Amino acid sequence: MGFAAHLFFDLMPTDTDKLHAEIETRLAGPLPAVELLACEPVGPDRLRLTIDHPDGVDLALCEQVTRELSDLLADFGLEVSSPGPERPLVKPDHFRRFVGSRARVRTREPRDGHRSFTGELVGASESEVTVAAGTGVVSIPYAEIARSNLVQGSAGAEGDRTDDTCNGGN
Repeated sequence: MGFAAHLFFDLMPTDTDKLHAEIETRLAGPLPAVELLACEPVGPDRLRLTIDHPDGVDLALCEQVTRELSDLLADFGLEVSSPGPERPLVKPDHFRRFVGSRARVRTREPRDGHRSFTGELVGASESEVTVAAGTGVVSIPYAEIARSNLVQGSAGAEGDRTDDTCNGGN
């Protein structure tokens, strides 16, 4: 079993944080300006990587990242893409950078009967993010976030509410 298969199967979905960290470390040397936003297994033989770069992400950069991780291709396919307008928010710095923007924050467990909060990011500390959702302002510790991303649209749109339709998957 090659490095990629060993790494992938040892870290299957329950430990994607370690897989994310390993790929980040591997990209840091040859591509220091590339930020790995998301690393998600999308099947037993496929990984989806979402990357960002200060100058933007184009096809050439996606191909370069794929080449840097070419040993992984022996065991499964890679999808490498830009964050797009609904950029994932993964680290406290991401949330701070986008304070004032609309986002959807999905929690691991229900909070007041809801798992998804959509609204304006109004604050972001080292330990939690604060969202002004349709039902009010809610502070969510990063450890309780299953997934989060920017959303398109203007404040006050139909999506500015809490709902239980996004149960941590997307």
